[in-house]
Amino acid sequence: MSLLMSAGSNDVIEDGPMEMSDEVLVSTAKSGDTNAFVELSKRHSNRVLQTTYRITRNRQDAEDALQDSLLKAFTHLKDFQQRSSFATWLTRIAINSALMILRKKRGCFEISIDGTDDPDGKHERWEPKSLTEDPESRLAREERETLLRDAVLRLPPVFQEVLELRQAREYTTREIAQALGISVAAVKSRLSRAKLTLRAALLATDSQPESY
Repeated sequence: MSLLMSAGSNDVIEDGPMEMSDEVLVSTAKSGDTNAFVELSKRHSNRVLQTTYRITRNRQDAEDALQDSLLKAFTHLKDFQQRSSFATWLTRIAINSALMILRKKRGCFEISIDGTDDPDGKHERWEPKSLTEDPESRLAREERETLLRDAVLRLPPVFQEVLELRQAREYTTREIAQALGISVAAVKSRLSRAKLTLRAALLATDSQPESY
C-alpha cells in the first residue's frame, strides 16, 4: 500500500493540516493519527523523489526508494527525536534506501580516496588505467579494491553516506550538503576524515607481513 495514497482528499485532519507546521503534524502522527503522516508525506514526497531520482537515475527505482523511505519513516516515527527537521530526517532515510537499491543492483560501488574535494565535484575515480593490464597488476589491483571496499564498509554510516554520494553518484559538495541537511564545511570534514581513515586502514594492511 502506498502511504502517499492511503487517504483521500476528504479524509484529513479537521484542524486544517495544510496550515499546520511539520512539528505539529509529527506530534499528531505520533499520537496515532495516520492522516497527519499522510499530510507529511504529501508535503515532502516530490522533493524526496527528486533526491532519490538523482541518486538512482531510474524513475522506478526512485519511486521504490521513496515508498520504502515513507514506510520506514512511518514505522519508526516514534523514534524520531526531532533534533533535525522532518524533511531532513525523511530525506536521509530516502538516500539510504536509494543507495541500498544501487548496492543490490551493482553488488558494490567504486570509491576513490584520492579525489579532490572541490565544490564543483571534479574528482578522479580509482579505476584500472589500462584494459590490457598484465595478470599480476590486475590481481594486485583487485586485491586492493577488495581491501578498500572492506574498509569502507567498516566506516561509520555518516562517512559512508558522503563517500557514496560523492563517488558513486558524483554529487558535488554542495549537493551532498543539501541532500543530507548539513553544512558544506561538515561535508568536507566528513570526506576528509573518511579518506584519512581509509588510508590508515590500507597502510595498516600493507604493513602486515605476508603469511605463507
